[in-house]
Amino acid sequence: MMDRSQAEYLADTYADLILRLSYTYLKNTHDAQDICQTVFVRLLTHPVQFDSSVHEKAYIIRMTINACKDILKSPWRKKTCGLDVVADIPAPEQAEHSLLSFVQNLPIRYRTVIYLYYYEEYSTQEIGQLLGISTAAVHTRLSRGRTLLKKQLGGDDYAQRI
Repeated sequence: MMDRSQAEYLADTYADLILRLSYTYLKNTHDAQDICQTVFVRLLTHPVQFDSSVHEKAYIIRMTINACKDILKSPWRKKTCGLDVVADIPAPEQAEHSLLSFVQNLPIRYRTVIYLYYYEEYSTQEIGQLLGISTAAVHTRLSRGRTLLKKQLGGDDYAQRI
């Protein structure tokens, strides 16, 4: 482990270099800061002696590049996107008389079961486990919820209006 003066030397000398370099790879300030922290933790926990400052700088640059590449090829990174990417995409507007709006008007006990069953496609057994109720209770709530929906939608007249 390095002493405080060596840690301060590394931070003062290389922090900006590591941040700039990792930002060019990752194009994200927070990820660049994470890389900077990772590189410093590795340097401080596994100190290496260098022949010159040129070798030290090259080693730190290579370490930073490798850390950036590790993040870029991680499966987590491939399946996510930043909030700035989706900030301009508005949430879909719900039609005033859509089926979901009628479902949302149901009492919570029926709304939850109907939503999980029809929209999230859980089985009645899975819903029972999620909510801590029996499968029979799920079936009952589904039936009663459907009945309430049918009344809200105007019974058989709704099917003719579509």
